[in-house]
Amino acid sequence: MAVTLKSEERHFILKLAESADELIAAQRLRYRVFVTELGATGPTVDHANQREFDDFDCVYDHLLLIDRRRDAASLDHVVGVYRLLRGEVALAGPGFYSAAEYDLGPLLRTNRRLLELGRSCIDSDHRGGVGIYLMWNALAEYVLAHRIDIMFGVASYHGTNVAAIAQSLSYLYRNHLAPENLRVRVADAHFQTLDLVPPERIDRIAAMAETPALIKAYLRLGGFIGDGAFIDANFNTVDVCLMMDTQAMSERHKQAYTRRSEVRR
Repeated sequence: MAVTLKSEERHFILKLAESADELIAAQRLRYRVFVTELGATGPTVDHANQREFDDFDCVYDHLLLIDRRRDAASLDHVVGVYRLLRGEVALAGPGFYSAAEYDLGPLLRTNRRLLELGRSCIDSDHRGGVGIYLMWNALAEYVLAHRIDIMFGVASYHGTNVAAIAQSLSYLYRNHLAPENLRVRVADAHFQTLDLVPPERIDRIAAMAETPALIKAYLRLGGFIGDGAFIDANFNTVDVCLMMDTQAMSERHKQAYTRRSEVRR
C-alpha cells in the first residue's frame, strides 16, 4: 500500500507493516497508549520490552503512520496504527478477535466481505492534528481496494465504571442500535446491558460528552452498535461493538469517508 502526501505532510509515511521491526514498533506504540496512558495489564503486556501484543498480530494487517522525524532505530517512529483483519483471513485461521466478547453470528451469516478493526491508537504528540485524518483516508483506501462491505470492531470507553457512562450507553442503545439482522450481542456470560437510563431521562448533551471521539466519528458516518457492553478488566475499558455497512452509507457519508484529497494511491 503506497501513498503520496502533500508537501506539508511529507514527514509522514502511511504503509502496511512489512517487517518484524515495523510490527514491533506498532506494538511499542500500543504499549505507550494502552499500558502507560490507559493502564492496561494482563497477558498481552510485555513490560520488559515495552510491547503490547497477542497471537492475532501475526495474521492482521497493520496500517502504520510513521513520523520520518523520529529515529527509526529506536522503534518509536510509528505514531499511529490500525489493526485490520479481513474475513477470509480470519475464517481460514484463528477467527476474529471480537469473537471472544461477542456472538458474531449475525455478521457471519450475511456472507458479505467483513473487515475487523482493532487496536487503533495514535501517539499523544499527534492527536488533534492531521495524523488521524491521514489514517482515516488510508483506511478508506484499504476498504475500497478489498471491496469491504461491513467494518466492525470493539470501541472502548476508558475505565470500567458503567454508571459513569450510563447516559452515553443508554443513548446509543436507544438511537444507534444495529438492525436486527446485523446485531451482534455480547456473550451471555459477560453481558452488560446498555439500557441503563429510562428514555425520558436521557440527556443527549450529557451522553455525547461521555462518548469517546472515535465512537462519535463512526456514528456520524452512519455506524451503529451491537447489543450489550463488555467490561474488559485487563484493558481497563468498557467495550461496545461498532459496525458500519459501507453499502448502506448515505452518499454524503460515503463521500466524506472516501475523500482522497490528502492521500492518494
